[in-house]
Amino acid sequence: MARSLSSLIIKGVAGYPAAHSSRIPTNKVESSGLSLKEIVEQDVKENPVMLYMKGVPEFPQCGFSSLAVRVLSHYNVPISARNILEDPELKSAVKAFSHWPTFPQIFIKGEFIGGSDIILNMHQNGELKEKLKDLSANQKSE
Repeated sequence: MARSLSSLIIKGVAGYPAAHSSRIPTNKVESSGLSLKEIVEQDVKENPVMLYMKGVPEFPQCGFSSLAVRVLSHYNVPISARNILEDPELKSAVKAFSHWPTFPQIFIKGEFIGGSDIILNMHQNGELKEKLKDLSANQKSE
């Protein structure tokens, strides 16, 4: 049972395309000289799609993070991400910043959107397409 479950998970993760242009901010937050709050603010401000998740887009460490990556990847927009499993203090700082208790947490154009369930719903009703429609063009001009 465990072997078949693990094989399904690996096949499932391998079957999800990675983000078109994945950018991962450095996880070396302690060497930046900024507070964790300032780092989160900078991440959200500087990255049009910022994902705080368990794992990285190429290898999510939970089903909800995997779902978020799959939905966002559908739009071929650059995804920036930080692995909150690597730094418990960063995880707490993100929760305090967004006032949201769970992960993943998705920010688009500086706005907190929510988790994977919210972007899945937005994808299904067309709101996410509208919110992301100009990101590819914006990234090319920067």
